[in-house]
Amino acid sequence: MLSLGSRVIIVEDHLEQNLPIGEYAYVIAYDRNNDNMFDYVIRVPKINKHLFVPASDIELEEILLRQEVDRLEKEALIDFALATRNEELFNRVMNGETVEVVAEQSNDVQSAEDFIKQVNLRAWI
Repeated sequence: MLSLGSRVIIVEDHLEQNLPIGEYAYVIAYDRNNDNMFDYVIRVPKINKHLFVPASDIELEEILLRQEVDRLEKEALIDFALATRNEELFNRVMNGETVEVVAEQSNDVQSAEDFIKQVNLRAWI
């Protein structure tokens, strides 16, 4: 049950009340009447109205923000895995396993001396 004054986002309109989907609102009361299907009374500042809504039509703003952050993090890890051709990371992200971001050094990193030798060899040829 949401607490009074909670900031929520309208995510659905199951009863076709012309709710402004995607707008924020505040929980201002519970509807304790067992005979109807409405759970909350919300205040939508944009349209300046009080509305009766079922619990399935609204979601806490914090939960939606956390879901968006998780989605963006997953997309960033997929992009990174594709850019670095890291097949193991890509498979772990796509299978839904938790991924710990660790700076990995690749095996073919050269020391500065080896790099200079290689440049000098190419310059000589």
